[in-house]
Amino acid sequence: MRRAEKWLFAGVALVGLVCLAWLIVAGVLLWAVLDPADWATVREALGGRAGLLIFLWALALVPVSAVLRHLIARYITAPARLAEAARLRLDHPVDEPLQADGSFETRQLAAIFNTLIARHRQLQEATDERVAEASRRIELERGRLAALMSELRKSVVVCNLDGRILLYNHRARAQFRRLSGTAEVTGGAELMGLGRSIYTVLDRRLVGHALDTVRRRLDSGTDSPAAQFVTATAGGKLLRVQMSPVTETVDSETEAPRLSGFVLLIENITDDMRADAEKDRLLQSLTEGSRAALANTRAAIEILADGEVDESMRERLLGVIHEEVTGLSERIGQLSDSSAARLRSRWPLEEMLGSELIDAAVRHIEQELPLAAQRKGNGEAIWLKVDSFSILQALAHLAGRVAEAHGANAVELRLSRHSERAALDLLWKAATEANGMDANWEDEPMRTGDEQLSMSVNDVLERHGGTCWHESANGSEHCFRLLLPLAEPGEHPGSQPRQTRESRPEYYDFDLFAITPESHSLDDTELGALTFTVFDTETTGLDPSRDEIIQIGAVRIVNGRVLRQEFFEQLIDPGRSIPTASTAIHGITPEMIRGQPDLDTVLPAFHAFCRDTVLVAHNAAFDMRCLQVAEKRTGVVFDQPVLDTLLLSAIVHEHQAEHNLEAIAERFGLAIIGRHTAIGDAMVTAEIFVRLIPLLAEQGIHTLGEARAAAQKTQFARMRY
Repeated sequence: MRRAEKWLFAGVALVGLVCLAWLIVAGVLLWAVLDPADWATVREALGGRAGLLIFLWALALVPVSAVLRHLIARYITAPARLAEAARLRLDHPVDEPLQADGSFETRQLAAIFNTLIARHRQLQEATDERVAEASRRIELERGRLAALMSELRKSVVVCNLDGRILLYNHRARAQFRRLSGTAEVTGGAELMGLGRSIYTVLDRRLVGHALDTVRRRLDSGTDSPAAQFVTATAGGKLLRVQMSPVTETVDSETEAPRLSGFVLLIENITDDMRADAEKDRLLQSLTEGSRAALANTRAAIEILADGEVDESMRERLLGVIHEEVTGLSERIGQLSDSSAARLRSRWPLEEMLGSELIDAAVRHIEQELPLAAQRKGNGEAIWLKVDSFSILQALAHLAGRVAEAHGANAVELRLSRHSERAALDLLWKAATEANGMDANWEDEPMRTGDEQLSMSVNDVLERHGGTCWHESANGSEHCFRLLLPLAEPGEHPGSQPRQTRESRPEYYDFDLFAITPESHSLDDTELGALTFTVFDTETTGLDPSRDEIIQIGAVRIVNGRVLRQEFFEQLIDPGRSIPTASTAIHGITPEMIRGQPDLDTVLPAFHAFCRDTVLVAHNAAFDMRCLQVAEKRTGVVFDQPVLDTLLLSAIVHEHQAEHNLEAIAERFGLAIIGRHTAIGDAMVTAEIFVRLIPLLAEQGIHTLGEARAAAQKTQFARMRY
């Protein structure tokens, strides 16, 4: 029951009791002043008409109720609504001035509030400028560290002591995506995200053991208190993990630094271990096989040394020697090939954009040689995995040989895709008759300036796992093609899906060092310390028991921040038609869902995405009912605590008439982008929720348990689907 309704009920009851008391007092006074005969006459006149008196008394309360309702709306509800709107204007910039109804005095207060709010905003802006100036240095240091982590070539993950992730870089995100079992739906976001637990990937016992080792070394004053271990993931990948401590500054010089978290450098060594195992196998095979082969060969030679061996025996012994030597040669060749492949895999290669390599090659050739060089064609956005320095030396050597042998004064460089590799072409037109093209330029030692190197072009290409050849169209136009490896998808930042929701990914939150949610139960945890998944669903209709989910959108809130880069968005094929009326609302057509995964695939992925979080939705009763209906079919149960922004808005804005998503967003000055799309509604719901948290705190609602209890007392909590 709303407060205004309570006031109305109390007012009518009070007036009714006063009227009833007046009737009783009037009766007592009449009884006291009238003699018995007159009192008997009065009683006889009123006999049998007590019900009429009660009816008249109740009828009199009707106009009293109407008058009280008007007075409450004018002098209580209107000022309360004005107070709620004014409080919102103080904390959230809304350009529209306050518009108040009710009494003349209330409207005067609205005008005064508008003036005060404008002055407050001016003071706030001035204060914000000073605060921004004071905190600029701190933010600059944070930004530098975040940028450094983002550009590191290693997978870096920083955790607090509870194992909650508070920083990670692009490389870690790409690596965890490859470890995800639902990468096509979640993109690995269920494993890597701020506030998520590192123990979803790494064994808690291994991390705990390494952490104990780091603590001991830290306490003993070791210069490098790090630990290292190798672990296997659920998908069979081997990871080498190096752990280093994150310490807090202490006041005492003699006191040991306090551990506040740890840094993990994670490397996927699956291919390295496989290559090492194969090399060991070949080496063992060579050792064991060589022992028998050498023994047989030695015995045959000793017998041949005896001059009395007949011709047939001599031929058999020579055959044995030939067979054993051939087998030994093959085993040595296999080991040599394996070692060469291993050497190439260990050669330091880096991912770089092909156009950048071409531009660098053009500058290098023009600086080293009296040749003009230019890029041919715009090419594609091709990412290469190369040692750029050795490739530039190879191109400069080939360009020099072109100038010497063909008298060319200009070369062109072109990059294109060739099957599963990249083709880097050196193009030129011969000014003189070809001279020296049969000299195998790719096999001779490379020259750069006056210096001759020990490597050849083929040596460089072998270490890249590539090859090269010469082509000539008509004797005058020539092309020397080098095949180079492409960078694998997901290895370089440019291969990541482009996110346009924010200009900078939110991959760090250093405030999470102070959060240890495992030390509290959820109901006793403050709202600001919890991790939330704000979600929304779109369906084929409005009846959860019959209609199907066709889209799920969700975004995470960690440490009071909406992480727009850590979102879940997936269309779902419901296996049935979508009514035209529903398409008119959410815009999802049958063509859009054709070929999309079904609910049996998407729901487990979404469950993994929102693991260990509190669910938040607007009108959550509908969305949760949709998920509950799907439980029987998918076996996925969402048993997390749930908060509803509809109910929370009714708590903090009790006197507002509307609590739909548009009305709440308008009160907070928020624009809804993509209304009636799952991700659009989830995003604005998340922004609303983070603004509701401080307003709940003003009413004494700080923890999850308090918020859930207060929400159940609102009139909307009775809504069922």
